[in-house]
Amino acid sequence: MKAIRLRPGKERSLLRRHPWIFESAIAKGSGDVGETVRVESADGQFLAWAAFSPSSKIRARVWSFDEAQRIDASFFIAACAGAVRARDRFDIKSNGVRLVHGESDGLPGLIVDRYGDTLVAQFTSAGVERWKDVIADALLAATGLTKLYERSDASSRALEGLPEATGWLRDSGEVEMLLQEHDWQLAVNIAEGHKTGFYLDQRDSRKRFFDYAKRLKFERVLNCYCYTGGFTVAALKGGAVHVTSIDSSGPALEKAAANVALNGFAPDRVTFMDADVNASLREFIEQGRTFDAIVLDPPKFAPTVAHAERAARAYKDINRLAFKLLEPGGVLFTYSCSGGISADLFHKIVASAGCDAGVDGYIHERMGGAPDHPMTIHFPEGEYLKGLVVMRKQV
Repeated sequence: MKAIRLRPGKERSLLRRHPWIFESAIAKGSGDVGETVRVESADGQFLAWAAFSPSSKIRARVWSFDEAQRIDASFFIAACAGAVRARDRFDIKSNGVRLVHGESDGLPGLIVDRYGDTLVAQFTSAGVERWKDVIADALLAATGLTKLYERSDASSRALEGLPEATGWLRDSGEVEMLLQEHDWQLAVNIAEGHKTGFYLDQRDSRKRFFDYAKRLKFERVLNCYCYTGGFTVAALKGGAVHVTSIDSSGPALEKAAANVALNGFAPDRVTFMDADVNASLREFIEQGRTFDAIVLDPPKFAPTVAHAERAARAYKDINRLAFKLLEPGGVLFTYSCSGGISADLFHKIVASAGCDAGVDGYIHERMGGAPDHPMTIHFPEGEYLKGLVVMRKQV
């Protein structure tokens, strides 16, 4: 077994059970792509078993902190089964569920979602790529399913020195399917959509938006970065009179319109705009338009902490504009899915945006990913999605 030895003092994060080992922490030693290596402190004490990635800044990702643990097929069979069993304890109102959430489930770099009778997996690290066949069989055994589609086309693959890979890994079937979520349905294409086909992490936020729409009787809703219309459908289901939905992707807007029709709503209940969100918000302000409710669910502005300063300016700008468009008593659902932006920093950004807009508001709720996208005690980076529900104060 190959070993890597850390520089003095670099063992602290591993002693706290954090699973990442950065290139700068390693004094000597290496391994092949995805190979399991023994991780030792500067004085030679065992720390962990980890998958080595010679191309990544995260040079190794921990499989286990137990020196007696063997990293073999039985390890992955048990890990996959444990992750699937954990979801049985969650109250999830959908046939779309995240079954494996990377480091939070002890499988760094592996994302697995279930859509009905089909699994969709992303292998985004060298370690899980090396064990792909074993993991694929373990997932099917744990779920009792036969179909597994691979969506290993995330940009993080390139950081691991891995090429993109998509297609059926086990069996085959339709890539177009219906997602049943709460009281509505949404069409999903697992071969083309973002992530594994859809944003399952916003499931509970869509339900809360539905709840607010039903209780507060929204008339004019603005859904920014609407993608395939999840929040749009939730608002209409809640009784919103009209929803303006903006995205810069024409194909996504076509799917959003189809989802509106799928749920039985007339097309005149929604205005779809193939446009830049920032420019559209400025135009609305010039036109004197206002909205009872606004959703800001932008793409990832800051993939790492290094991008945080530039991303903070972008988040502040769109939130400032949204506050200006929000009616007194109106509700803003605003989000960041950037791992480089902490929940505390995001709160400060939104607060600063409100100050610049001359608007104050009550923070009704703090939002996060659905429970099948867990953050663990030892891996706070799992909290990539954070949101605030802000009600603008009435004068």
